[in-house]
Amino acid sequence: MPVNADLFIYALPAFALLMLIEWVEDRRDPARPANGIDRRDTTSNIATFALGRIAKPILAQAIPFSGVVLAAHFTPLRLSPEHWWVWVLGLIVTDFCYYWAHRADHRVRLLWTSHSVHHSSRFFNFSTAIRLPWAHPAAAIVRGLCWVPAALLGFPAWMVFALQSLGLLYQFPIHTQRVKTLWRPIEFVFNTPAHHRVHHGSNQPYLDTNYGGILIIWDRLFGSFAAETEPIRYGLTKDINTDNPIKVNYTELVDLVRDVRTARTWRGRLGYIFGPPGWSENAATTDFEKTPATV
Repeated sequence: MPVNADLFIYALPAFALLMLIEWVEDRRDPARPANGIDRRDTTSNIATFALGRIAKPILAQAIPFSGVVLAAHFTPLRLSPEHWWVWVLGLIVTDFCYYWAHRADHRVRLLWTSHSVHHSSRFFNFSTAIRLPWAHPAAAIVRGLCWVPAALLGFPAWMVFALQSLGLLYQFPIHTQRVKTLWRPIEFVFNTPAHHRVHHGSNQPYLDTNYGGILIIWDRLFGSFAAETEPIRYGLTKDINTDNPIKVNYTELVDLVRDVRTARTWRGRLGYIFGPPGWSENAATTDFEKTPATV
């Protein structure tokens, strides 16, 4: 959608400036964290983002399907963007949709093949924010369905996409270790650097927490909130050990295809696709065999 592209294009100079300032400050700080900024990692992040900007328009032309567009076309409800309250309500509704999409990213392996790209860096800085997946059509189509409720409520499709992009832009500056905590009411309601650092943690008690985009209240309401209480280890539980942007983008997808091909049953194949990351056919079979049959 042109709205999405425009927002990101306009934001690119600000992204670049913030990354430059962060890099200069990191070089000047004798106590900089070891997982702050790494040249090879940052280069990989930028390359991954650039390849995504090239691939996204091509993918959009090749796969024009959008559940949001269809839902907005057929719903009998109509909300006018001329009213300010529609924008405020739309931001809340689309952020709620994002929470569930993001939660699914971590709990459905098909979606994780795409989202794991963003989490695969062992460093946490502004450049991590643009380490985004590209050309994962199956995951993109399924994930996009999470915003269908917003369209069914009467928000125009272009408005849903615009607010979705606005939520992503909000998350760029919270990818930093420089900001510790903000004013307590802000920390309670909004997603902040402290909350998002936790989300990128691969050690307990941080795994699968703090899914919120703009608002952290969804995590507080649905039991997925965790506070920053101990040192964070960034990255995946199993490091991919590469800075190659192609491998960064497709390692998890290749692993998924391998697991599906070697699965012995359809239950196993579907489990590897729609089960959570780390799901194993062998473990599931063992658990099933240990469970008494019921009628």
